[in-house]
Amino acid sequence: MPKIKSIRGMNDVTPLDIGVWQYAEKSIRSIFTSYGYQEIRLPLVERTELFARGVGKSTDIVSKEMYTFEDKGGETISLRPEGTASCVRACLENDLLRVDSPRLWYMGPMFRYERPQKGRLRQFTQIGIESIGNSDAIEDVDVISCGVNLLKKLGILNNCIL
Repeated sequence: MPKIKSIRGMNDVTPLDIGVWQYAEKSIRSIFTSYGYQEIRLPLVERTELFARGVGKSTDIVSKEMYTFEDKGGETISLRPEGTASCVRACLENDLLRVDSPRLWYMGPMFRYERPQKGRLRQFTQIGIESIGNSDAIEDVDVISCGVNLLKKLGILNNCIL
């Protein structure tokens, strides 16, 4: 019987690597929370129009790189290629903008349908922070500071070009 392999560009996280992942996840939670960001968990599948409208219909992400399907009800849906559009949709749908300018963070799998090159995956984990409705320049400084402190905590700041 032939051995079934994982799909190219979709990798397992084995027990040999899980400790690194757990440390990174714990660090992310710690740093983002210390900056006043609240976690939001977003669906893996969204209506395709969300990304077409948010990212742009003519971008490579929408036209070539999304995993897009028609469900049994005839609706066009996609595996999320990025988190920002879903995060904004969640804020609007759940009335999170009513009280304050939400500061949210997310982490999870994203999907891009592209021929995986070295170092690229079709399924990858992405983190993000979103400060919605706050146009104060100090917010940009805070986002940058948060990112730098996360890179320090992970011990990789010296390997980054800022």
